[in-house]
Amino acid sequence: MSLQILAIPSSSPAQETSRVVERRLANFHPSIWGDYFLKYASDSNSMSSAIADDRIEGLKGELRKMLAGAMDKPSQKLNLIDQIQRLGIAYHFEIEIYQQLEQIHKSYYELHDGDNDNDLHTIALLFRLLRQQGYAISCEIFNKFKDINGNFSESLIVDVQGLLSLFEACHMRFHGDDVLNDALAFAMTHLEAIDKGKASPNLKRQVRHALKQPIHKGIPRLEARHYISLYQEEPLHNEVLLSLTKLDFNLLQEQHQKELGNLTRWWKDLDVERKFPFARDRLVEMYLWMSGVYFEPEYEATRELLTKVFSIVTIIDDIYDVYGTLEELELFTEAIERWDAEVKDGLPEYMQACYKIVLDFYDEIGYEVTRKGRSDYLFYAKEAMKNQVRAYFTEAKWFHQNHIPTMEEYKSIALPTTAIELLLVMLLLGMGDTVTKDVFDWLLYSDPKMVNALKVVCRLMDDIAGHKFEQERGHGPSSMECFMKQYRVTEEEAKEELHKQVANAWKDINEGLCCSTNVPRQLLVRILNFTRVVHVVYKDEIDLYTHAGTKLKEHVTNLYINPLPM
Repeated sequence: MSLQILAIPSSSPAQETSRVVERRLANFHPSIWGDYFLKYASDSNSMSSAIADDRIEGLKGELRKMLAGAMDKPSQKLNLIDQIQRLGIAYHFEIEIYQQLEQIHKSYYELHDGDNDNDLHTIALLFRLLRQQGYAISCEIFNKFKDINGNFSESLIVDVQGLLSLFEACHMRFHGDDVLNDALAFAMTHLEAIDKGKASPNLKRQVRHALKQPIHKGIPRLEARHYISLYQEEPLHNEVLLSLTKLDFNLLQEQHQKELGNLTRWWKDLDVERKFPFARDRLVEMYLWMSGVYFEPEYEATRELLTKVFSIVTIIDDIYDVYGTLEELELFTEAIERWDAEVKDGLPEYMQACYKIVLDFYDEIGYEVTRKGRSDYLFYAKEAMKNQVRAYFTEAKWFHQNHIPTMEEYKSIALPTTAIELLLVMLLLGMGDTVTKDVFDWLLYSDPKMVNALKVVCRLMDDIAGHKFEQERGHGPSSMECFMKQYRVTEEEAKEELHKQVANAWKDINEGLCCSTNVPRQLLVRILNFTRVVHVVYKDEIDLYTHAGTKLKEHVTNLYINPLPM
């Protein structure tokens, strides 16, 4: 554990006495990006954006005709929809894709006839696209690819495209989808063993990428950036589709750069680097996280809202996890509970600064929601923040008491500290009139299964990735320590079990997407997207957010710095 001895006021700058306080320091690396994006700060759009908009509208019209037009085989329409989605432009064609998939779902048994009957690629693609769209179709359609012994047919081994599509489809599993459990093992085994003669170089690149990052668990915009480079190498690629994709990617990148510039200016005005030198300075990485939930151009205000609140929450998290004394943390928790600017003076100086940022930010939110006639919903945002610091304070007490709870007790506190509820409340505030009081109540008071699954994925993957670093610097127990103590198992055994729990939580996510509910589907998709970001940030058992100089730097560069060559 890293300790620094500092002389600070005992509780308030108003008091003249001071004492020596031992503080933990995590020695987080400074921001990689600094003021880099400040040069993009602007309140207006460029002329080139207007020109690109006109060109994009023309290409969208051509593509709509393709989607609506008759095709020789249903498989051709499925492949076109898949390409549109994977290239990251499906948000332009949501109505058309919905209509096409609804029609395909109504008649999908016809795809079992004729040439499609034994086409593994088409059946797997059909399955993935329909479940993705919310249709709970049965995985029994894959039984036709089994032999008389109930195993997947060895004849499929040479069908690399089919195996790849089967592998991707398996990530849409529900609980009880035993066929897909078998299919996943079968597909992985043979995809990992592909020899040079069985696939084109492009297909082999797709296989290598998929084994590391399945489509369903990837950040859509990152996956689009990768797939564009593959698609343009396809000899039969659609030139209209490719041109639209590149124009759209670069135009949206310009907008994201501008947003990052404006957020950087806001962050600098807060003087975070000087006021909170102990905290993670990860504004750009947080923007990537939140744009992974909402990347579409019309959600600029929502991205800004989410990035701001979670950059602030990162500071609060590091105050509770790293810097604050237990006495100070109790004062801060009480201050948040009271939500009154007058209590600020009773806090240490660094906490006063943080408390002011929180209240000022909520005043900003309050102004916007009141202007839109939704002031009643600000209550939910405040309650979510209060719940957050209560849970943080409990974790801090565990650390100071050297308490290692059972897994059940741990999850009751550690799932709330993922800040998922706070994220989703803020997300709902940004969704507009489609969200009612019932949706807020569903989120905060009904313990929805899909939301709980997101918390499980976030908490356990974070713990697996970060527990060694956290224990070295001094930190409360993670699920790793709790599980090892409760069940008397090794670190590897604990990790294996937690990975199983993550896999089961993903099944809850998938089922949630396909359940009939009064909750707007848009919200369910955003819950899925948040889970995807969590997967990418923690999947290699490295906390890419805390250690942002790793793969996350490459992701930022690809999304916000390097445009696509036209």
